[in-house]
Amino acid sequence: MLGGRPVGILGTGAYVPEAILTNEQLSKMVDTSDEWIRSRTGIRERHIAAANQATSDLALVASQRALEVAGLKPDDLDMIVVGTATPDYPFPSTACRLQHKLGATRCGAMDVSAACTGFVYALNTGASFIASGQAKNVLVLGAEILSRITDYSDRNTCVLFGDGAGAVVLSAGAPHRFLGGAMHADGKDPDVLSLPAGGSVLPASQRTIDEKKHFVTLRGRDIFRFAVTRMVELVEAAAAAQGVKVEDVRLIIPHQVNARIIEAAVDKIGLPQERIYCNIERFGNTSTASIPMALDEVVKKGMLKQGDLVVFVAFGGGLTWASATVRPPASRPAPSRT
Repeated sequence: MLGGRPVGILGTGAYVPEAILTNEQLSKMVDTSDEWIRSRTGIRERHIAAANQATSDLALVASQRALEVAGLKPDDLDMIVVGTATPDYPFPSTACRLQHKLGATRCGAMDVSAACTGFVYALNTGASFIASGQAKNVLVLGAEILSRITDYSDRNTCVLFGDGAGAVVLSAGAPHRFLGGAMHADGKDPDVLSLPAGGSVLPASQRTIDEKKHFVTLRGRDIFRFAVTRMVELVEAAAAAQGVKVEDVRLIIPHQVNARIIEAAVDKIGLPQERIYCNIERFGNTSTASIPMALDEVVKKGMLKQGDLVVFVAFGGGLTWASATVRPPASRPAPSRT
């Protein structure tokens, strides 16, 4: 349970680029098919950023939409926290680039690096700023252009990833109550999911380029076991922290990693599939962006009622895994603008 003053979600927003890459198009690029991709991942299509778009550009549109819903201006913000695995630059942070583009002249800004878990880490961090009295309004994002680090000659990875951004405005005392969260990590096996080159371990060179070390690599079976196990643990722990049973959780919004992983975890949790929100078919795996994008859809569709218990769960490279729990006010349907 989060201590200090109450924290809530005041607004949500999302954005995906216009260009769509379908399974049929991928089948002309690598040895794959729509049936092969759907049967293994549940993905039908994904959105791809334009050449002139940076991660901060996607984040900007999502932020503007979230601020509009929240009824706030950029200068009302005290902090911006961006979870991303594909920053504009190693430094300055994508959050600083976003701060400038948004015109938020009064606030601090920082990135959180926790791979696909980055948004939930950022959400817990932003909530802590407010609960401790260091901030009143915090903009939290997950934003990615994964297409820039995807090897489109590798059918095992290129079918998975898409680009997008999701934003949440946290505010002191907002009715969409943030109840608490948990963050975990285990760094003993970084190669399960990583971007090998470009850091101090393996600096960029002609060799790293020739060997395709600047693209995401993963061990699929290890990720499957890890994600299923941690998702079950996170949901059970989140329910216990609120003093309720798992069946009292109204909706789980997981990181959209892979439909088969999500289905396997839900079976172990023992909840019906309709208690899990999944939109991976239309967006693919957008890493940090997947949960806030899904939340924005849930809110705009009017799927929640007063007092519903909602749990976010994420897992990613590091390895990292985290959860956050909220009780929203009643939501009203609104047209989606993703």
